[in-house]
Amino acid sequence: MHNRIVLGMASLCLGVLVFSLQDPLIKAVSGTYPVTEVMAIRSIVALPILLVLVHADVGLRAIFSKRFRMLTTRAFILFTSYTVYYLAIAALPLADAVALYFMAPLFIMALAGPYLGERVAWQTLVTVMVGMLGVLVMLRPGAGLFDWAALLSLASAVLYGLSQLIARKIGDTESATVMAFYQNGVYLLGAAVVAGLFWLAGIAHATHPSLEFLVRPWIWPTPIDFLKMAACGYVASAGMVLLSQAYRLAPANSVATFEYTGIIWSPLWGFLFFAEVPRSTTVVGAALIIGAGLFALNANRRRSSAPAIAATCDPA
Repeated sequence: MHNRIVLGMASLCLGVLVFSLQDPLIKAVSGTYPVTEVMAIRSIVALPILLVLVHADVGLRAIFSKRFRMLTTRAFILFTSYTVYYLAIAALPLADAVALYFMAPLFIMALAGPYLGERVAWQTLVTVMVGMLGVLVMLRPGAGLFDWAALLSLASAVLYGLSQLIARKIGDTESATVMAFYQNGVYLLGAAVVAGLFWLAGIAHATHPSLEFLVRPWIWPTPIDFLKMAACGYVASAGMVLLSQAYRLAPANSVATFEYTGIIWSPLWGFLFFAEVPRSTTVVGAALIIGAGLFALNANRRRSSAPAIAATCDPA
């Protein structure tokens, strides 16, 4: 059990690093192409890679799972989660969007009890409140600087947390590669359906950067931009497998906090590629969110180790 948890933590840290590479790639094309086109190209590139991974891992027959409804539901939730997150980074600095998204581990730990039956202590609930305080610091309500795209990051965090709880619930029978395959398939189908609906409705322009990224019509990409979108397919393939594997191997409230390792990467990419310097309120808010998560993790570790210590000290 201990080895599975360690492997889950390592998978999560690596998955977060790999996935963070998508953010600068997608932000770089968000001013020219629609999010649906980016997701479609990414999914097409990732499809053969995931087929090979599924075949090598559990065999292609595993795709025809008896739990296809749960797999499809989880994939649809993730499609919605990542779509609204990408819309957020079209309008927000990467550091802001990612810091708000880091409420996801707190949501995972808070929901692990009612959804999975895992024990959730009062300390975890307190840390969620502290995390929300960090969100308020970042959003600065009443300061006249609020951008509603920040709510997209928070919505993405809630949906992502729910999807990973589902991964934990079905991980006893479904492999990470199969989960990733379903996820990628729904991304491709969902992108095509959403783009088609806007085309039929005749909606092609919006004033806000996030909405413009959503409704903009498809255009033929330049070779460089196509390579950026295609690279997301390779990144997504590895990232989806690693993150699904993490929550399949280990209890959600044990590994979720390691999502915070992403705070190292996204501000770095924002600074290097877009000259974005995090605001002081972003730093303070992110510190509150991350500090709350780390406190919750330590509390979970103490509770997990307590029975072992008691058993060792018991003279019987």
